[in-house]
Amino acid sequence: MKIAVVGTGYVGLVSAACFAELGHTVIGVDIDAAKVAKLKSGKSTIYEPGLEELIVKGLKSKLLSFTTDLAATLPHVQVVFSAVATPQGEDHKADLRAVFTVAETVAKFADHDLIFVNKSTVPVGTGEKCEERMSKVLSDRGVKHRIPVVSNPEFLREGMAVSDTLMPDRIIVGINGNDHARKIMEDLYRPITRVGKPMVFMTRESAEIVKYASNAFLATKISFINMLTELCEATGGNIRDVAKGMGLDNRIGPRFLHAGIGYGGSCFPKDVKALMATAKEYHLDLSIVEATDRINTRQRQRFFEKILKSLPKKATVGIWGLSFKPKTDDMREAPSLDLIPMLIDAGHTVHAFDPEAMENAKKLLPAGLVFTQSPMDAAKGADALVLLTEWDIFRGADLGELKKAMKGKDLWDGRNIYEPQEARDAGLAYHGIGVN
Repeated sequence: MKIAVVGTGYVGLVSAACFAELGHTVIGVDIDAAKVAKLKSGKSTIYEPGLEELIVKGLKSKLLSFTTDLAATLPHVQVVFSAVATPQGEDHKADLRAVFTVAETVAKFADHDLIFVNKSTVPVGTGEKCEERMSKVLSDRGVKHRIPVVSNPEFLREGMAVSDTLMPDRIIVGINGNDHARKIMEDLYRPITRVGKPMVFMTRESAEIVKYASNAFLATKISFINMLTELCEATGGNIRDVAKGMGLDNRIGPRFLHAGIGYGGSCFPKDVKALMATAKEYHLDLSIVEATDRINTRQRQRFFEKILKSLPKKATVGIWGLSFKPKTDDMREAPSLDLIPMLIDAGHTVHAFDPEAMENAKKLLPAGLVFTQSPMDAAKGADALVLLTEWDIFRGADLGELKKAMKGKDLWDGRNIYEPQEARDAGLAYHGIGVN
């Protein structure tokens, strides 16, 4: 099948490369000429394990190509995926301007029937609005091309995006009464469904809600365990033991019960707030979702406040990890974006290391931040070390060597990856979350 994927961010680029891997002919479209030129050379514009190899393979096989010209692309494809960004806009609502621009452009230049698929995360009702806008453009043109709108949300995890796309837990497809569109989507995903992965059809509105509901539920699970860290700290409990005891219940499960400084990234914070905004629009009470957002903010703030109160004047602070999670260079809603400016504004010197995110971090963090070549360089001479991202390189650190490198001894473990006693045996003062 011949398809276009509009938008080459995390979702679009991974989708384009993976569809080509599945044997489809894919044209990736983006308005950023520099990005397109880089992709044409076989270089990925984001760090994602396995992605660049797929891009190179797709280009070599000629199943994957990139362009800035959507209009010229349309005559050659059967399906157009919209994977453009839907950032947080006014009142935390999703900003849908890019989605509507893509939809209207497709309607303006289409010369045959197409399927329009929303891959972007969009609020319920967006598919209907896209159809209305495209119908008006087609009517103004005086043409009768059919362009049904399908909702096909993604559920990929950054750092695991390639495997999540090629081997997903499920494929959700929202279609409102169009058998042709259903057949096209079945054919498109047949390489995946053939190996037993479920494809679930539902109304377009349900599919749009599923994406937000899934992210909000996972975020709620994170905030729930983080809420209990304060109780553990106050009573002598250990959040690790509590999480293990809960997670062994098959009805609950262990995933997303790892306590820390809360969730970040491009999805959970934005989607939780967008769901709250949608509820407000319909005058509905989603108080659990509101609490999830509030607890996440508090979890980060209270940990950072403890750090700032403990530091001597003009301290040197080492930071391990800048991205919002490991295996990605994504800095969106990363804890480092909050903590490092606080430290620098308070007169402290900050040395930081991250395996992949330092180039992106340089664009976002204060000029006074010192980037180092290794974890131990960041820790050298530090009064305190703060771990913000649980990269494997930090998990395997020699805590004895860490203590030798530091001037002070405070280890602030924002992800609870170290054993408290092991850190104390190394001569460090261990500060985790929900552990004593």
